[in-house]
Amino acid sequence: QVQLVESGGGLVQAGGSLRLSCAASGRTFSSYAMGWFRQAPGKEREFVAAITWSTGNTYYADSVKGRFTVSRDNAKKTVYLQMNSLKPEETAVYYCAADRRGLSRTTAQATAYDYWGQGTQVTVSS
Repeated sequence: QVQLVESGGGLVQAGGSLRLSCAASGRTFSSYAMGWFRQAPGKEREFVAAITWSTGNTYYADSVKGRFTVSRDNAKKTVYLQMNSLKPEETAVYYCAADRRGLSRTTAQATAYDYWGQGTQVTVSS
């Protein structure tokens, strides 16, 4: 079993930055892919970014490329999402998730992930 705990959410003005953290515990393996998703009220859960523990390979949604950076600290078993130039429409609950199969053609699909955190609220004011 894998436990994921997100932190770092909050209120920020448009154009500002936030860094989210996802601390993993339990049976995590280097082959796992760690993904970030977000969900706004009344909308479907949306893929943001993903990274693998082992190689650090990353994958981003087109909407966040160049503004968001996903990284990991293997020693701390923590994944980060640095978010810059935030927009009001990016207000959502942000979730961390783990996929036992690693990066694949299903990485952007929420259904591919096996474990989820409880989420952290990010609010971007205009």
